[in-house]
Amino acid sequence: MAMKELKKSSVIRLNIGGNKFCTSVDTLTQREPNSMLAAMFSGRHNVVCEEDCEKGYVFIDRDGTHFRHILNWLRDGTVPLLEERCKYSELLREAEYFQLVGLTEEIHAFLNKKEDDQIAKLDADFTRGDIINFILSNNATMKFRGFNLSGLDLSKLDLTKIDFSYACLRNVCFSGCDLTSIQFNYVDAEGAIFNNATLKNPVFVGANLRDASFVDAKLDFAKVQSACLVNCSFLRAILDNARLHKADLTNANFEAASLKRANLKNLKTTNTANFRNANLIGSYVEDVNLQHLVGAKLGVVTACGDGFMCKKPDYIR
Repeated sequence: MAMKELKKSSVIRLNIGGNKFCTSVDTLTQREPNSMLAAMFSGRHNVVCEEDCEKGYVFIDRDGTHFRHILNWLRDGTVPLLEERCKYSELLREAEYFQLVGLTEEIHAFLNKKEDDQIAKLDADFTRGDIINFILSNNATMKFRGFNLSGLDLSKLDLTKIDFSYACLRNVCFSGCDLTSIQFNYVDAEGAIFNNATLKNPVFVGANLRDASFVDAKLDFAKVQSACLVNCSFLRAILDNARLHKADLTNANFEAASLKRANLKNLKTTNTANFRNANLIGSYVEDVNLQHLVGAKLGVVTACGDGFMCKKPDYIR
């Protein structure tokens, strides 16, 4: 189809996966100036549009179900009231794709507040100061097994080799932490944030990580077998050599993640999991329905369920 360069205009017409929207350049560029949308329409890049039947619409290949909420966020900075929690996970996935950092943070904050309003808030057994004092004491034998640290901001701390097994870590912020060789066996870390954290050789066996966020995290050699990863975001995360067998990946987001040589045997998932552009070359995928890995680059794998064998690098479509 013939294409032409999109002329700079105050009015922008968008076709998001077949859903039509009309907005302005100011809306797309002012509230989140570092987002993908701002980059597209601020004049920093040439944008093309379809010439005839679409009448100047810019097409973006994403699910447009929640894009109106993204536009409303860009217009007035409000997080929508949605009926189901899973809808927030879907909106969060789109916010991450469009690199809307403000909306991503507000959704996490909204969900945390909503949960606190529904159940009595648990008081943490320790404060951030207590954790820092522990680190400074160099007490390598100290463990936090079974303790309640819910809601703490532990971002950017060096927490290497600490044992948090069986602890309550709900909504804890571990963003930017060094969590090398950490022990998270059977923790309740629902809603925890691990964005940009270093988690080499972590152990999450049997952990509850529902709604947790691992965007841009490094989880080389992670042991995550039999864990609950429902609604988790691993956008652009590195999980090379990770052990994910028997984990529940329902509605998890692994877009653009690296899972080279990972063990994905017997995953509990549905086709709602997102593996678009994920790198699974060399992974072990026995007893996994390949339709659940649509969009992933499998390449040469050790084994595949249902009689499939991938002989050369290719994308599952």
